[in-house]
Amino acid sequence: MGIPSDDVVVIRQPESAGEPSVITVSCPDKTGLGCDLCRVILFFGLSIVRGDVSTDGKWCFIVLWVVGRGEGATRWGLLKKRLLGVCPAVLSASGLYNSCYRQQEMVAAQQQAQLFLLKFSCYDRMGLLHDVTQVLCELELTIRRVKVSTTPDGRVMDLFFITDTRELLHTRGRKEETYDQLRAVLGDFMTNCDIELAGAEIASYMQASPFLPPAITEEMLHLELPEESPKESPFPSNNPSVIMDNSLSPGHTLIQILCGDHKGLLYDIMRTLKDYNIQISYGRCYAAQNGSCEIDLFVMQMDGKKIVDTNKRKALCSRLRMELFSPLRVTVVSRGPDTELLVANPVELSGKGRPLVFHDITLALKMLRIRIFLAEIGRHVVGDREWEVYRILLGDDYELSASKTKIVDGVTKMLMGWE
Repeated sequence: MGIPSDDVVVIRQPESAGEPSVITVSCPDKTGLGCDLCRVILFFGLSIVRGDVSTDGKWCFIVLWVVGRGEGATRWGLLKKRLLGVCPAVLSASGLYNSCYRQQEMVAAQQQAQLFLLKFSCYDRMGLLHDVTQVLCELELTIRRVKVSTTPDGRVMDLFFITDTRELLHTRGRKEETYDQLRAVLGDFMTNCDIELAGAEIASYMQASPFLPPAITEEMLHLELPEESPKESPFPSNNPSVIMDNSLSPGHTLIQILCGDHKGLLYDIMRTLKDYNIQISYGRCYAAQNGSCEIDLFVMQMDGKKIVDTNKRKALCSRLRMELFSPLRVTVVSRGPDTELLVANPVELSGKGRPLVFHDITLALKMLRIRIFLAEIGRHVVGDREWEVYRILLGDDYELSASKTKIVDGVTKMLMGWE
């Protein structure tokens, strides 16, 4: 029983069109398991419309109803494999991890730390950066950082710092697969392509920086929450309600959330609880067709007790409301003669950020027919939090396609999954 079996993750396809698929997970529990599962589901472009979670602190049983978003068929077999990858190993009868599986975990952890540099040059065209990003996502190559620049003669030099979910990018075959997929999409536009292991000096370039221009932190990261509406009031889609109650359970704190639905909603809740080391004993989530969502969570601290500290309750409520009110920050600012799109994505304490953000940004700009002159992804520490900041320098002719307001709306809707 050392290695997770097929019974750990079961995916049931809908019997008729329009119904959700059902994902069932039964495995040992761990703090943050729900966050890790939701992140994988979000990476595959799926939205959770309903969920039930229950655990006794040792074993967890989760049922999630999911529907597809975006184009393309879901790779269900690969999704199952990735979900199994974040589930704790099943314990043997003696209570010890199977030694073979532990060795596999150690090797995987070492390989996942490998950072590669993808360098390629090509001629510029509309939607180029999104098409490249789409290929990398389909190949399960995670973009950690990117720097894209355009020369006056219409050539593009792209530097992608990437890691490989399949842990095979060090092999010739995997590199050739990546080259072939990029050539298939770019055709004669691509002039050169190379992948190399990033050395220690290059890898250090990935470390978080304590500095961001003051204008960015003021415009994007210092938001104020609107006054919370009473629970009995009509549901406001842009004003989430978070209420904690210690009177309904002898051993748990009840967290009740009313909010508008958006892509990655359950992930945003779960990653916040994970950062606060809060364990979920039972939970249910339901997203209605009118765009509202209701979540009830019975939780406790790592010590197995309720959240009784008033300051901690207030801090957690405030953080949850902020993550639901504005999980990502989007703005367009002027930098002298240039115009820059900025998107800030909060990073978990584990070092992971929301998946597919760069994919969604480039897709939104492609749909708006806006060219990208320069793009950079960097991690920055602001206050007590780390952010993944996407800085996109727009082409000089962007105003021919859309105003600043339309750009912010278009990118925000794509990131949030709003029609």
